[in-house]
Amino acid sequence: MGAVLAPERILKELSDLWVSLGKQGDAEHGAGVLRACSMTLVVLAEESDDASALGETLAALMPEHPARTMVVRLRGGAERVLADRVYAQCWMPFGQRRQICCEQVEITASDAALGDLPSVVLPLAVPDLPLMVWCRSARLAVMPEFQAIAAMARKVMLDSGNMPDARAALRRLAAGRNVLLGDLAWTRLTRWREMFSQVFENRAHLDQLPAVEKVLVNFGGNQETSGWYMAAWLHNSLAQAGVHPEVAVEGTAGRPDPLRVQLTGPGLDVTLMRQANRLEVTVNGLSHCTSLSEPSDYLLMREELGIVRSDPVFEAALATAARLV
Repeated sequence: MGAVLAPERILKELSDLWVSLGKQGDAEHGAGVLRACSMTLVVLAEESDDASALGETLAALMPEHPARTMVVRLRGGAERVLADRVYAQCWMPFGQRRQICCEQVEITASDAALGDLPSVVLPLAVPDLPLMVWCRSARLAVMPEFQAIAAMARKVMLDSGNMPDARAALRRLAAGRNVLLGDLAWTRLTRWREMFSQVFENRAHLDQLPAVEKVLVNFGGNQETSGWYMAAWLHNSLAQAGVHPEVAVEGTAGRPDPLRVQLTGPGLDVTLMRQANRLEVTVNGLSHCTSLSEPSDYLLMREELGIVRSDPVFEAALATAARLV
């Protein structure tokens, strides 16, 4: 454990790792080891973050999004500390004898050493492949050192729902538009947006769309940013259809009330509300339910890692949400 890490040494350890894995395989009988990599994924997590759960999430992501993964565990404190460990994540596809493996580097960094991270991470990134940053630490996301870390990335993914001040978080995210951004608080709304769109695939309901006079979003617990995103998306979608209703977002501080979204107007009342693991859709008094389990980090990240270009719908919703707050 020391104040400085040498990327050259870590790269040599990675090379030695592949030599060791290759010796364990039997290529002549189809039981060798295949190296897979489509990106560099840097995961920033607090040292107190559940290492086992995070490891399971990354293992589940690797078959679809194989990557050289660098897990940076954040340790508070003024002492300059950087430490590392190199290992491999392997799996065997069904019906095959050959293992597919991805490289993983685990780095422990104190707050005082955060400024050194770019000089360690960049030389370790796989050349000519995108570098993605997943920031799981709400504390780090507001620290000045995070800007230099984010600047390395093609895309930065975080969860504004975990940030203590949702309104400040939305304004900060909207202001920092020099990097491709993914917010898991927005990604959680994919199914909600699909269901609203399905409601208005019905021609009768679509004809009633100009009657919408008010959009009301209620949220509880840590769903405030999702509530603002939902209100912003509906505001933008209705505006594209030439409809400009009143938009209101109301929260129940300290209570874990479910997210609830309602569109109302003469002859039209559309409500979406979570009920346990179901999404209840009510249109003019007629209700039906669809399955809506809480999406895991794996499902959210699988969706976000598949988006490697600008998402104009999200960007417009973020800008509108920042303006609404």
